[in-house]
Amino acid sequence: MPRLAVLLLLSLFFLSSVPGRAATYVYLRPEWGDTGRDPYGVALLKLAFAKAGVCHTLVYSEQPMKQARALAELARDSGKLDIMITMTAPDRKASLLEVPVPLTKGMLGWRIALVRKDRLHQFADVHSAEQLKRFVAGQGHDWPDTAILRASGLPVETSSTYPGMFKMLDAGRIDYFPRAVQQVFDEHEAYPALAVEPHIVLRYPTDAYFFVNPRKRGLADEVRRGLETAQADGSFDRLFYSYFAAQIAAADLERRRVIDLPNPMHASALAPARGSQWFSLAELRKPAFLAAARGRARPPALADACPALHRPLR
Repeated sequence: MPRLAVLLLLSLFFLSSVPGRAATYVYLRPEWGDTGRDPYGVALLKLAFAKAGVCHTLVYSEQPMKQARALAELARDSGKLDIMITMTAPDRKASLLEVPVPLTKGMLGWRIALVRKDRLHQFADVHSAEQLKRFVAGQGHDWPDTAILRASGLPVETSSTYPGMFKMLDAGRIDYFPRAVQQVFDEHEAYPALAVEPHIVLRYPTDAYFFVNPRKRGLADEVRRGLETAQADGSFDRLFYSYFAAQIAAADLERRRVIDLPNPMHASALAPARGSQWFSLAELRKPAFLAAARGRARPPALADACPALHRPLR
């Protein structure tokens, strides 16, 4: 075989066996401490890169940022942040580029309340949003959830800081703090003087998505392609379950009273999604969910050809 042909074959083999072009992207540094594994958003982004066949490196931003500042840095394309995960809203979609794949299967809109232990009894007979109007909820001042709750006539007090909401609850300035199912039990461990309300789950259509600056359309396309591949081959669900199945199982959702709230931003904020992209109670009986809830499942493996995907962020 002529030498040139051999070189061409070797080049083709090399290109087919190595993931695509490599780049380094800045991801928002979490405000809370290390849990011993990558945060879900980081793990999901690494999975998307692996499924898209690209070998990118993720690094944390130099400092944690409040949500409003992070969104502003992303919109300015300042170089301090390239991609973040956050709840969708029309104003965010107007200034940023959303990757149209819901990242928690809609579970960000399933809300269980943290309450003071001495006020647990007040919620025992609540069956409707109308009855909830007697109580004051707490939310972040720049969270889309605040507008969703207020649109249903529910009183809401806001805080500019995440720890501030727990202080407001402890001080009795608010009556309950609705948290996503996958958040509430970890937060209860951090604030054991509070209680997890056992009877009710609020539900409204929303979710978290990856957002990038509109100039980074190539990054958004790679992430979308990788996430859709992961959804198709089941690795998306396996990763989701490995992080959250235990919390979802502990929530005992089938025994709770569901109070559905409309999302006034639903039509303009939520990207069209297939039914399989959203969580349903039928998933509670899936073998993959049950295995993960019992701690008997591992997250999907990533490509060995890309060492950057195996390094935890620091």
